Amino acid sequence: MTKTELHSPEREREREREREREIPPSLAELTNLDALHLDRNKLTGSIPDSFGKFAGNVPDLYLSHNQLTGSIPKSIGNENFTVIDFSRNMLSGDLSFMFGSNQTIQIVDFSRNMFEFDLTKVVFPASLTSLDLNHNKIYGSLPGGLTALNVQYLNVSYNRLCGQIPIGGKLQSFDETSYFHNRCLCGSPLPACK
Repeated sequence: MTKTELHSPEREREREREREREIPPSLAELTNLDALHLDRNKLTGSIPDSFGKFAGNVPDLYLSHNQLTGSIPKSIGNENFTVIDFSRNMLSGDLSFMFGSNQTIQIVDFSRNMFEFDLTKVVFPASLTSLDLNHNKIYGSLPGGLTALNVQYLNVSYNRLCGQIPIGGKLQSFDETSYFHNRCLCGSPLPACK
């Protein structure tokens, strides 16, 4: 590559287009949002830290089917979202801080990313009705607290989970596809533990 190629007008335009595909942090300053749909926009870069400090109501947040990378900013765990869909990106890291008994989240889809954390001690909020964590690198075991939830949808397949599926609640009402392709998860509806 020559110096001319490195600073060519075409390369500068390409860099500008890349910046244009990033999520503008200023979106968090909008005060009348009920939902923010940025899904399927070929967005790149990371999720702005400002999404943990929305100026008005905390909107339902849809960032799925993009090319977002990096970790979820810790500040997002301070907001009380109702719906979050970050599925089908290239996000990574620990997202256990997104849950907790004090949260009001109802519908969560973090599927098809590269999240990697121990699920064993995660406490899920009582409000949770839909949890999709499939196709990540999540390890540990399913927390027993899941049995106390009124979960209508659950998918933890294609992870690295082990141990007995807790008995009770609605966990046995889901078919094996909600749990299969894990390292060593067992118990109903999967084959019995040995």
